[in-house]
Amino acid sequence: MSEEEKHTVALPGARLALVVHAPPGRRRVPCVIACHGLAASKDSDKYLLLGAELPAAGLALARFDFRGCGESSGIEEETTIATRVEDLEAVLKFLAFHRRLDGRLGLLGSSLGGYVALHVAAARGDGIPVVTWNAPSNLAELMDTPSADATGFGMAFFQELATHRYDNAPTGVGGHLVIQAEADDVVPVEHGATLHARAKDPCDLVIIPGADHRLSDIGHRRAAVAASLEWFGRFFEDAA
Repeated sequence: MSEEEKHTVALPGARLALVVHAPPGRRRVPCVIACHGLAASKDSDKYLLLGAELPAAGLALARFDFRGCGESSGIEEETTIATRVEDLEAVLKFLAFHRRLDGRLGLLGSSLGGYVALHVAAARGDGIPVVTWNAPSNLAELMDTPSADATGFGMAFFQELATHRYDNAPTGVGGHLVIQAEADDVVPVEHGATLHARAKDPCDLVIIPGADHRLSDIGHRRAAVAASLEWFGRFFEDAA
C-alpha cells in the first residue's frame, strides 16, 4: 500500500489538482511525475496503475490534472501547449519542497502529455529522465492526418499552432525512453521512431506489439509500466 496525499498547486488565476503516492515510511525517495494526454485526466486507469506500481518499487508517483481537465480549474479548449508547459513546471516547483522526496525527479507523459514533458525537459537541460508513451513527434503533421482526434483542442491551440512555436518535439533530449504502441491509430508508430532518432544518448525505443494508443489491454499497459520502471530505476540508481 502506498501513502496517498492530495494537494492543490496554485497558479495565477488557476489551480491544479495533484495526488502524490509514496512508499510507506519516512525515507525520502525519487519521484516520477505523470502527465496525461488530451481529453484525459490523472484518474485514468494508466495513472492509477502507476500510482500502485511505482511505490511498490520504492519510487513516488505524482499525477496531476492539467488546467481544464479532471479536478483542476479552467476549460480545456482554452489551453495550449504553452499553458500545459506552465502547469508541469508549476508542479515540478511544488514537488521540490515535498518532505518525502529527495530531489531526484523523472517525467512520464502519455500522448500529448509526453510531448509537453519533452519540451519541459529540453528547457530544463538538466538531464531529467523522460519516458513517453505514444507521444507525437510533430503536431502540425499529426493534425493533418484523417485519424487526428481534435477533441479538447480549441481556438487558442490552433492560434498557437499557427506560430510554429511548438510544431515539433525538441531534439537532443537525453535520458529519453520512447514507448510506442505498434497498432496506434492516433499517433502512428513512425512518430516513435522519429522521437528516438531525435533523442540524445542514452535513449531507447520500445515498441509494444499489437498495442493501441490507449494501451487498453492490461498486458500492454503492464509492459509499458515495467519498461518505464526499469528506465527510471537505472537513472535514479546512477544518481544515488
